[in-house]
Amino acid sequence: MKVTKFVHSCLLVEMPEPVNRTVIFDPGVMSEDALNVSKLRFLDDIVITHSHSDHLSMSLIKQLVAKFPEVNITTTQEVVDMLAQENVTAHKTPPGGIVFFDSPHEHVEPIFPLPEQIGVHYLDLLTHPGDCHSFSVTKPVLALPVTGPWGSMIRAVNLALELKPRYIIPIHDWHWSHAARLSSYDSLQKFFTDHNIEFIKPQTGVPFTIEV
Repeated sequence: MKVTKFVHSCLLVEMPEPVNRTVIFDPGVMSEDALNVSKLRFLDDIVITHSHSDHLSMSLIKQLVAKFPEVNITTTQEVVDMLAQENVTAHKTPPGGIVFFDSPHEHVEPIFPLPEQIGVHYLDLLTHPGDCHSFSVTKPVLALPVTGPWGSMIRAVNLALELKPRYIIPIHDWHWSHAARLSSYDSLQKFFTDHNIEFIKPQTGVPFTIEV
């Protein structure tokens, strides 16, 4: 599994042969400058966990669909309706290899509206929960939201200790400065190593490989 993070919660996941499948999770507005669509060679799926702009950039979606017109977009009914207004087709029924699980968005009222949200298990290997710290099952690789206005690093750590993934990819960390991100990554990697969990320290736009 080759993974590239493009800021915040956007992950490009490329599976080699014999699976030969590529997905992008949550291409939001924070990822617009980092994700160069013209450089992507393949794309089979786009998964959008919910409608907030840090997870859904209409500009990026239109670029991706223009380059990959056969791409399958899986999301909530709320986002299906939003995309339809822009003449972009999406589906709320997941294709093979994508399984939804109960992953409600954490409370953000009264500052932001509470959206409909899906959590996703991908190919029985990777879990992307959107903006949620309230779920009970993970696959070997967990995309873990580590901070945000609705959550905290401590809650994220305790959740990971409960779920015990083999690998953690930190997501939802745009709110940290660069220095804070590096320091937090170092602290989290050291902590999780002591608990036999491998914490990945991703760099934006730089692929890394996970053996699962």
